[in-house]
Amino acid sequence: MIGIILIILFIFFIFIGVPIAYSIGTVALIGIMSIPNISNVTVPMKMFYGLNSFVLLAVPLFILSANLMNSGNISKKLIDLSVALMGSLKGGLAYANVLVSMIFAGVSGSSTADTAGVGKILIPRMLEDGYDKENSVGITAASSTIGSIIPPSIIMVIFGGITNTPISDLFLAGIVPGVLIGLGMMGVIWFNAKKRNYPSYNSEGKKNLFKLFVEAIPALLTPIIIIGGIVTGWYTATEAAAFAALYSFFVGMFIYKAIKLSDIPNILVDTLKLSSLSLFALATSSALGELLGYYNVNAILQTFFMNNFTSQILFMLIIVLFFLFIGTFMDAIPAMILFVPIMMPTVAAIGIPNVVFGIVIVITLATGLVTPPYGLCLLIASSIGDLSIEKSFKGVMPYIGVIMVVLLLIIVYPPIALFIIDFFK
Repeated sequence: MIGIILIILFIFFIFIGVPIAYSIGTVALIGIMSIPNISNVTVPMKMFYGLNSFVLLAVPLFILSANLMNSGNISKKLIDLSVALMGSLKGGLAYANVLVSMIFAGVSGSSTADTAGVGKILIPRMLEDGYDKENSVGITAASSTIGSIIPPSIIMVIFGGITNTPISDLFLAGIVPGVLIGLGMMGVIWFNAKKRNYPSYNSEGKKNLFKLFVEAIPALLTPIIIIGGIVTGWYTATEAAAFAALYSFFVGMFIYKAIKLSDIPNILVDTLKLSSLSLFALATSSALGELLGYYNVNAILQTFFMNNFTSQILFMLIIVLFFLFIGTFMDAIPAMILFVPIMMPTVAAIGIPNVVFGIVIVITLATGLVTPPYGLCLLIASSIGDLSIEKSFKGVMPYIGVIMVVLLLIIVYPPIALFIIDFFK
């Protein structure tokens, strides 16, 4: 009975607009208070324990790195290079939008930082060049999801931390799916460019391509340094995030000279705000996980899945549908903390590799960033483009279709995700 009341209470909090972290924390506190043999101190203890992880330090550090890149003109250099490479094609700015998201993904690890940094520059350019708002906002928001798939990825760090899956393996597994999604989105652009007669971008960038490439080299080296160091074992994901932040600061201040010392306080404040949103949700989710453990939810769900979904493909399809639904109203991090540990026993029992399961979850939850009402990337892009959420989502839908196709390919043929891991081993 208590469990049913708590579920209703949680749904009520979400419905009236209470922030997800507070909803989770309040339900956890009320639930644990209702259990006579468990002290209320368990809630803050579990919240602290949930954050007491060296791996999770990578989250604020990657966010800091992304903020430094946006402030340090790094994202602009990548955009200029992408526009120079793709701008002369029909629909060139749309192609450049996807390309820069793929490159930026290898630098920041944050989809929302990608949307904000790229969107502020490319959405106005696309509108000035004759693109309609719907497609300008749609391609910007959709391509930003690649930031959570191509490494480094903050969501992958969280998944690795809660499942003890090597983050280096998750990073390598995200490369092929991320590239396939980017190419698929470019395929949609090619079709739309012909159908809607998208313009080419009148730019002198081609003439300055070598110069733009040289200027962008410090930014382009970032993913090579980060991923290369992790894969070779030179440093951990957290140390890589710290190095990325220092490197972004050095490039922005001393090479591009776009960051001033007076900018640092604002950058740090923005980083703390964004980090606290994710990490507080993670902390309250850990407390709720203790409550779920008391009610033996893990065993109940494992029995249910094992009795009804013994096929790997069918199980994965059910999981995708579940997380697509969860992603419409919950951020990726609390969704992972709450539900992934519950599912892991079943994943192990039916023989799905942790890495494959992780990539499927990451891609599915990345899709939640562009599905209303909670999709942060969609909200940011629609705000920049001054377009309603309904029309913005219409512009995103073809690209969500691409993501779903790649997701289905991975479920049916897992070696797509494991290819690079097997190559290095």
